[in-house]
Amino acid sequence: MIFAAVGEGRPYPDHGLATPKDWAAVAPRQVRLDQLVTTRRTLDLEALLAEDSTFYGDLFPHVVKWRGQLYLEDGLHRAVRSALHRRAVMHARVLEIED
Repeated sequence: MIFAAVGEGRPYPDHGLATPKDWAAVAPRQVRLDQLVTTRRTLDLEALLAEDSTFYGDLFPHVVKWRGQLYLEDGLHRAVRSALHRRAVMHARVLEIED
């Protein structure tokens, strides 16, 4: 299994970070793919195979830690590409929020 679970939507409260500039203040760290719960169920094959998929965005996926669970908010395609390259971990920006 690649991820801990496949979810739909964001179960955590709004954290107020909307742009890559907002997220830039969150330092990247390693996360295990098998500890992530996705917030999207669908995968766009064209985006998955694109060579320049992060050209206009953040290099690091965005993860939200809430109630002890890690939710993959942005970067599903990057995470799947990591798994296809047989990597168990990836670097992501992890925002920890409280209730």
